[in-house]
Amino acid sequence: MPDPNNASLIQFNGWTLRVRETAARPSRLLLLLHGYTGDENSMWVFAQNLPKHYWMIAPRAPHPSGAEGYSWRPVPSFNLGMPSLDQLLPAAEALIRLVDEYRASAKMEAMDFDVMGFSQGAAMSNVLAFLYPERIRKIGILAGFLPGGLEKYAHRRPLEGKTVFIAHGAKDEMVPIDRVHSSMEILERAGAKIVYCEDDVGHKISLECLRALRSYLED
Repeated sequence: MPDPNNASLIQFNGWTLRVRETAARPSRLLLLLHGYTGDENSMWVFAQNLPKHYWMIAPRAPHPSGAEGYSWRPVPSFNLGMPSLDQLLPAAEALIRLVDEYRASAKMEAMDFDVMGFSQGAAMSNVLAFLYPERIRKIGILAGFLPGGLEKYAHRRPLEGKTVFIAHGAKDEMVPIDRVHSSMEILERAGAKIVYCEDDVGHKISLECLRALRSYLED
């Protein structure tokens, strides 16, 4: 079956990437980060109708998650829980290197980029935004959360002047809605303005919130 996004699968500097190039100029780089047990194909269900000016790359996370898929942290042998900043930091540093190397290879001029993640990938997006705010322009947090340990950076207001898009399901049992609300409070303390879409779904994103995401990214 042809790929609906015309996205190619490539190997790049040790990474497996799903990439959709664009002829639009100027183009924007959008980094797509899958959730736990996902892979480089997982995010295209969200990305297929996004603005045409995006050059998209979706990397496969570095750690096998067990029976299937991949993880942005090594999978613990017990007490899986939600990943902390310390557990995600090595992959975050590796992603910044990946973006720099890929951007240089594609001859992209802009140093900053946009990032969007689902669940654990959304947690990773928060890590990138807090620790590398000068590199991140827009942030999409889909069914995600703020990893423990990031709250200590909020007083520095790393997200001052940035708008963060958050979409979540009111019936999400994997990432409870209360966790999302507390994450939003920390994001606001860090200086972010929030665009929030909540719908009556579980651990997924509704069509209404996908439309809101597109509007956010079109600006």
